[in-house]
Amino acid sequence: MASIVALVVALGLVVIKVWAWLATGSISLLTSAADGLVDVVASIVTFAGVRYAARPADRGHRYGHGKAEAVAAFVQALLLTGAAVWLGIESAQGLFVPRVLNQTGFGIWVIVGSSLAAAGLVGMQTLVVRRTGSTAIAADRAHYVTDVAVNLAVLIALLLERFLGWARADAIGALAISVYMVWTAWSMAAHSLIQLFDRELDTAERTRIEVVVRGCDGVQSVHDIRTRNGGDRVFVEFHVEVDGALSVAEGHAIVDRAEKKVQQLFHVADVTAHLEPAGIDDERLDDLIK
Repeated sequence: MASIVALVVALGLVVIKVWAWLATGSISLLTSAADGLVDVVASIVTFAGVRYAARPADRGHRYGHGKAEAVAAFVQALLLTGAAVWLGIESAQGLFVPRVLNQTGFGIWVIVGSSLAAAGLVGMQTLVVRRTGSTAIAADRAHYVTDVAVNLAVLIALLLERFLGWARADAIGALAISVYMVWTAWSMAAHSLIQLFDRELDTAERTRIEVVVRGCDGVQSVHDIRTRNGGDRVFVEFHVEVDGALSVAEGHAIVDRAEKKVQQLFHVADVTAHLEPAGIDDERLDDLIK
């Protein structure tokens, strides 16, 4: 639902901003409209990514499809970068050849309305991200946070043009927006690549996992903890050491409790533990990493 609402809002804002650009001739309004067009494409990508990521595990994808969200976020970053580069070139030209603007009052009202709509959408998406942890919606939200910043820059440029007659304010505002768009795209891409490259969870999360496992009755030690963010869930694996004299059933019960304790640490987690007799001397991932 969040991705559909974002798509509808983005389409509406693009139409209004293009109308305002045609009326005023403002390059910063064109920048904002182009950014909005990227938002439309990004929202379509987000919708597709979220739908695909929600599919359950199947024969070909036994870990699920959660990384589709990270792919969607990375595609959004690429789209935003491309738009920013093109708009940056347009803005630079405006610095050397200032353009005369028309109907700046109309443009100002359009930007104020767009800012309010984008801010409302960001608020809704923030609630969705807190509830679901969706990477794709988080990336989409970053787009609309950018939209709010873009709109504010456009508003300042139009106000300076209308009331102070600063002919280059429009181009400077558009150039600043382009730089901000590149910075936002870089942040989005970096976050999505953490998932795509199976980067470990941070040290604090790994420590929480180890503490919880060691606190389970019957667990003597734990090693070879491996974690990754799968987009829609966290994957955790570890080796549990128990008394070697226990029966397989008793050892399995201990491991089962440890897995459930770790699952409770996260919104959604797929946890797998490997049972070993305490003190076993074998090749360990921890040693290889060291």
